[in-house]
Amino acid sequence: MPIRVAHPMRKERAAGALLEVERARVTYGGIQGIRSVSLRVDAGEIVALLGANGAGKSTTLRSVARLVPLAAGAVRFAGRDLAQLAPEDVAAMGVSLVPEGRAIFSPLSVRENLELGAYAHRDRAAIRETIEDVTALFPRLAERMHQLGGTLSGGEQQMLSIARALMARPTLLLLDEPSLGIAPKLVQQIFGAIREIARSGVTILLVEQNTRLALATAQRAYVLRDGEVALEGDARELAENPEVRAAYLGG
Repeated sequence: MPIRVAHPMRKERAAGALLEVERARVTYGGIQGIRSVSLRVDAGEIVALLGANGAGKSTTLRSVARLVPLAAGAVRFAGRDLAQLAPEDVAAMGVSLVPEGRAIFSPLSVRENLELGAYAHRDRAAIRETIEDVTALFPRLAERMHQLGGTLSGGEQQMLSIARALMARPTLLLLDEPSLGIAPKLVQQIFGAIREIARSGVTILLVEQNTRLALATAQRAYVLRDGEVALEGDARELAENPEVRAAYLGG
């Protein structure tokens, strides 16, 4: 049975850029997080952000979610400059971040974690419907609804982290290393769900250590090096690029 994403998570795919990052620079106490990153994500796309550890991938996602301030440059979502907004305001606009390391609430049940993801919504019927949607996407969560988050496997915790982000009904989903530390079988399930989420109309910016899997999933990709965009283009073309193959795909 295919994964189902029901109506409450469906979004109309508007034309043009949903997310624009222009010459973004982030510093941490004088240390350069990203030097100058420019990218765009069009509505309905999956775009991958690739690069070695320390290249600035996670910092880029965090700058979009307003969890770190920009030292220079601009980030626009649906044409609106995010520079002066608080993280909760960005989330309310339709941007959800699934952080590296999952960051679930271990002492809380699966259901309680999901309900916290819908903290900005007051319609209890809509929250129940969205829980039905995300548990259809991740049936393991339905089986573990009353289980504490900290007792789930790593893959199940990642499913919960993604499902919790979807509870906010985002237009843009920021995914930071969804395959990290997860058994290969569950990685395939999670990436199947990511593709289904995209088919439902949610736009995705994906940071992923598994370059081969990321390029097979995304339509376009950017490669970061030392806090800057070194390469960009169609994901299939980048998968055949000799530089990308030598650096990230084993030659």
